Amino acid sequence: MIYSFKGHIPVVHESSFVHPLAAVTGNVIIGKNCYIGPGAAIRGDWGEIILEDGVNVQENCTVHMFPGKSIILKESAHIGHGAIIHGANLGRNCLIGMNSVIMDDAEIGDECIVGAMSFVKAEEKFPNRKLIVGNPAKAIKDISDEIIAWKTAGTRLYQQLPTDCHESLREVEPLREIPANRPKQEDFYKTLEEYRKNK
Repeated sequence: MIYSFKGHIPVVHESSFVHPLAAVTGNVIIGKNCYIGPGAAIRGDWGEIILEDGVNVQENCTVHMFPGKSIILKESAHIGHGAIIHGANLGRNCLIGMNSVIMDDAEIGDECIVGAMSFVKAEEKFPNRKLIVGNPAKAIKDISDEIIAWKTAGTRLYQQLPTDCHESLREVEPLREIPANRPKQEDFYKTLEEYRKNK
C-alpha cells in the first residue's frame, strides 16, 4: 500500500519490491533493489525517509521520526524482523538485529551490527564496524572482515529478493494436500558457524 500525504507521493524505484501488506506513506524515497516486507510501515508523514540502494526493511518493521527530521538508511542497510528505526540514521552495510529499537538522532556507523533486541538511546553515536548490544546498547567489540563478508552475503539474498518477488510471488488459493512433485527448498545460505566450517 502506497499513500500520498500532504502532496508527498513516495518514490519507489521499479527494481524494488514493496509487499502489498506493507505501508509506505508520504515523503519516502526508495532506491534500487530494495525489499520492503509485509507488515512494514515506512511513515514519511512528518519528515523525509531515504532508503538508498539495496536496503531491506523486513516484516513488521517501523521507520518513522519526530516532525521536521530527515533520515537516511544508507546503501545495503539490513533491518531485521520487527525492528524500529525512529529518527535514526543508519550507515552503509549495517545490520540491525530483530526487534531492536534505534531512537531519534542516533547514528549507526557503516558496517556495524546491532544485536537482536538491543535498545539504542536517542543521540547515541557509534563509529564504523562495531558490534552493538544490550539495553542500553553499548559497543562491545570491533567487527571482523569475516563477519562483514558473511553479513554482506546475507544482504545480497535480500537484494535478489525483489526480482524473485516480481517474477514469482502471486496470491493463490492454498492446496488441500501435499503434492507428490512439491519443489525442494533451496539451501543457499549458511549460519555463521557453517560458513566458517566451509571456508
